[in-house]
Amino acid sequence: QAQLVESGGRLERPGGSLKLSCNFDATFKSYAVAWFRGAPGQQGQFVAATNWNGGYTLIDPSVEGRFFISKENAKNVVTLEMNRVKPEDSGVYYCAGSIHCCSKNGREYGHWGQGTRVTVSS
Repeated sequence: QAQLVESGGRLERPGGSLKLSCNFDATFKSYAVAWFRGAPGQQGQFVAATNWNGGYTLIDPSVEGRFFISKENAKNVVTLEMNRVKPEDSGVYYCAGSIHCCSKNGREYGHWGQGTRVTVSS
């Protein structure tokens, strides 16, 4: 079964930086991948997405200028770089894959990882 595996979530102070990784198997080299933030078990709010080769990215306005997404097919990884983080950035971050780019609707994604928890707190 095709897999997406998130990592990098941790506790960070407000104003700090985090880097989340979504490692994927070969299936997802040709897929768009997105990050969503939600409560455990709920995929929740769209954060960012990239097309299959990383040449196009879409960032939600709520995090634009602070968060950046990249996809490196040679390394089988999608990275979410989070800068100047705020308490409201806290949550479980999920990566999701779709053959189509780049919906903000989680129901358009048929493949999901298990999530990685980010907590922003002083």
